[in-house]
Amino acid sequence: PVLNELIEKAYQQNLPLQIAGIRIYEARAQLGIAVGNLYPQQQSAFGDLLKIKRSTSTDTPVIDSQLNLLSLGFHAAWELDIWGKFRRSVQSGVANLEASLASYDDILVTLTAEVARTYIVIRTLEQRLAIAEDNVKLQERSLQIVEVRFKEGAVSELDVAQAKSLLYDTQALIPRLESGLRQARNALAILLGVLPGALEENLNGPAEIPVADEAAIIDIPNNLLRRRPDIRFSEAQLAAQSPQIGRAKADLYPQFFLFGTIGWRSSDISPISLGDIFSYKSLIWNAGPGFNWNILNYGRIRNQVRVEDARFQQLAVSYQNTVLNAQREVEDAMIAFTRSKEEERYLKESVIAAGRSVELSLLQYKEGLVDYQRVLDSQRILATQSDRMTEVSGQVGTNLVATYKALGGGWQIREGEE
Repeated sequence: PVLNELIEKAYQQNLPLQIAGIRIYEARAQLGIAVGNLYPQQQSAFGDLLKIKRSTSTDTPVIDSQLNLLSLGFHAAWELDIWGKFRRSVQSGVANLEASLASYDDILVTLTAEVARTYIVIRTLEQRLAIAEDNVKLQERSLQIVEVRFKEGAVSELDVAQAKSLLYDTQALIPRLESGLRQARNALAILLGVLPGALEENLNGPAEIPVADEAAIIDIPNNLLRRRPDIRFSEAQLAAQSPQIGRAKADLYPQFFLFGTIGWRSSDISPISLGDIFSYKSLIWNAGPGFNWNILNYGRIRNQVRVEDARFQQLAVSYQNTVLNAQREVEDAMIAFTRSKEEERYLKESVIAAGRSVELSLLQYKEGLVDYQRVLDSQRILATQSDRMTEVSGQVGTNLVATYKALGGGWQIREGEE
């Protein structure tokens, strides 16, 4: 439940994820621009009031030394999409929007996996810290026994020195674990978009490493990998780039367009005065077809086509590489998970045996049957194996997280919140 709550907070508050969400708005607006180009591309209303004053110093007869001209109207121009240039722009815009969604999902998958991984690291470090403190207590009791026997003259000072050396070595591990724990908590806070130290209340629950399921997916169909956001992102990039080739080719052919202007014009010296500007006698208009053809482009257009095609080929190879890496990541994560579970099982047995060895060696040492080196070795093995077993238990969880991430799991939490 704590991990689920942390993931939900990260989904709502993570700042890089918010940036990816804003990019979706940008892609939607760009698509709207592309759709708008299917309709008349230039529409504008115009109007002007012109006041002209004529010179009276010339010999030309002047009817009126001042003239007022008023014009109002609307102008439109529409490039016809004969060669599909604008339709391809729309196709590219749709694919870009899909790519931005896939990019958002990819960041969400990474974020979810990183929150889970960091949480497991925190709980693992807490467990390792608890084990180190237990070992310190055990070694302190052992040191007390050695000091008592040394005062009684039963053993030499060497046993005391060895006991202290092992104790101090174990105590030196604690500051390093505490430092790593603090850093992991700070990293989790940043993932959740809050200040370091603001998650103490959320992490005050039981310091237990999340237990991974025993069952693991062994046989995974290839098409299941297609739900990975990074693969969908590569597909969308290909789909966005492909129309750009046709769009560049369209510039090789003439551009046909329709244009027209309608408006009113009147002056204060015409039969229609300024006050009658909207009279049908003041109406002016013009309309007609036209074309434009870039004939002397000196190979620029053909080279632009080659540029767009080369970009498409790059994305195609990149897509293949993405798929191959996805396969590798799934295989690596699954084998790491299954083998770490196996390693954990053996280490648990090893820790049990090491604990029994410490008990027996201490009893025999008290009776004077063995030297302190046997106790020292058994305690050192217990400390090492206990710490290693806890670390591997955390790796089991993180390897399962890596498996879910490799399969593209995690982005589904945003479904229904488009």
